[in-house]
Amino acid sequence: MGFPEQVRFVREKMKISQEDLARALNVSYATINRWENSKTKPNKMARDVFAAFCEKNGIRLDGSEMDR
Repeated sequence: MGFPEQVRFVREKMKISQEDLARALNVSYATINRWENSKTKPNKMARDVFAAFCEKNGIRLDGSEMDR
């Protein structure tokens, strides 16, 4: 699963909007939209923040569940 699919997967799993995810990651709505639509790629720091957000919320990017 590529990064755009991961972003969409996380949003759908958490039932949140692009705007909600943007607020949680402290980025703009446009940034989330561009990531999901493969318009831009996040830098390493943004990927690390996204990964930490997923871990904090018990979401593995391989689609499996984590124990909280």
